[in-house]
Amino acid sequence: MQIVFAASECVPFAKSGGLADVVGALPKEIFKLGHEVTVYLPLYAIVRSKLTGELKFAIRSITIPFPHGNRFAGIVDGGVHDGVKFYFIDCPEMFDRQGFYGSNGDSYGDNAERFGLFCRAVLESTKLLGMPDIFHVHDWQAALIPVLLRTVYSADPVLKNCGTVLTIHNAGYQGWFPPATTEQLLLPWDIFTYDKLEHYNTFNFLKGGIVYADALTTVSPRYAEEIQTPEFGNGLDGALRQRRADLHGILNGVDYAEWDPATDGNLAAHYTPADLSGKRKCRKDLLHAFGLDVPEQTPVIGICSRFASQKGFDLLEQIASRLAERDVAVVALGTGEPYYEKFFRDFAYSNSSHFAVQIRYDEALAHKVEAGADIFLMPSRFEPCGLNQIYSLKYGTVPVVRATGGLDDTVEEWNPDLNTGTGFKFDRYDAQALLDVIDRALAAFNDKKQWTQLMQNGMAQNFSWEKPSREYAAVYGEVARRKA
Repeated sequence: MQIVFAASECVPFAKSGGLADVVGALPKEIFKLGHEVTVYLPLYAIVRSKLTGELKFAIRSITIPFPHGNRFAGIVDGGVHDGVKFYFIDCPEMFDRQGFYGSNGDSYGDNAERFGLFCRAVLESTKLLGMPDIFHVHDWQAALIPVLLRTVYSADPVLKNCGTVLTIHNAGYQGWFPPATTEQLLLPWDIFTYDKLEHYNTFNFLKGGIVYADALTTVSPRYAEEIQTPEFGNGLDGALRQRRADLHGILNGVDYAEWDPATDGNLAAHYTPADLSGKRKCRKDLLHAFGLDVPEQTPVIGICSRFASQKGFDLLEQIASRLAERDVAVVALGTGEPYYEKFFRDFAYSNSSHFAVQIRYDEALAHKVEAGADIFLMPSRFEPCGLNQIYSLKYGTVPVVRATGGLDDTVEEWNPDLNTGTGFKFDRYDAQALLDVIDRALAAFNDKKQWTQLMQNGMAQNFSWEKPSREYAAVYGEVARRKA
């Protein structure tokens, strides 16, 4: 089959979260299964800076209509990487910005127009560059593609039989815009109804994708169940329950070519389950990078995350003073909501001998955190899949997580009597429950024999893309058969 991916992020070109990792890794695996794969991305400023030499255009100009007049987009040929063809939508007034979705904590006011243009440009491009059997679209930014195909493009002889698969990476981000967006994007007003795109008197991109896509996937089996409930569905649980027969929970994989302590070029030393000696050097290197000096018997807790309440940092704030009383060091890397950036800064300032934070995005340092920490903390309120806990398992860094979404699917509770399990989990979203599970992990750390077994259990897990890619291919095949 010919598969077109449309997304707002993809490593190594543009990344703000796990979406980029998935779109960077999954197409390569789909190609290995014998399919032709193309990826479309916006040409952001950061993407432009990574393309060396003069831009090569596959299509010099595509016309995208708007009520106020036409806009024009070029299609830049990004070449072939690991068998996957890349194209970038070049519309400087829309995408040549430093932020993907906004700046200084605020969303861009024209995001509906920006990603409406992106979706139309992808459709128009494929008519000239290669018609797919399946459009695999990701999150709200590309969710308008199934809507367009079933409305304004429904009679197009080239596109009308294409299938669509929508992957929901996080149902908390939906693309809410004013009702007038319907007219702004030249869509028929009859789709602005409660059973289609209207959602509490807003135009909802993600809901449109849920209603119109041929199949839906999300990034873990547990999260597929959770988003059908009011607690996790963010108002779309009803729409998702209506599509439950077409909703598939497929656990994200990870790219072990990038995340393997035996080969990782970002580390001070390499190590394997059979020879863990290099992890001590990685721990020393990590502490040096964060300016800490603690005894070897002091466990190091690593945090590498977007700093947001979704990630459970409101719970961490509540237990911070009691955690500081324990013999533990904490290193945190990330950026996010100003409130939690300030919390981490203040926490580190008040406990500078054992706590350190770096407010920035640094891919190399993220690898050092995974390798150098003893424990990795993810107390998320909800977590569709999560990748860092999977990286942690591979790096022998024991995850401490809340039992939600993909965290629950990937981490097995440690059983010291049977020497089974890979980490520690807590269920109730409560500060005391978080402190209790940290204390369980700290107690286990003191038994070096059992801790080594726990590390090796995690390192033996396999969360590669091989199985998920076959599950996605099966969904593509199901949709293609249905369309045929």
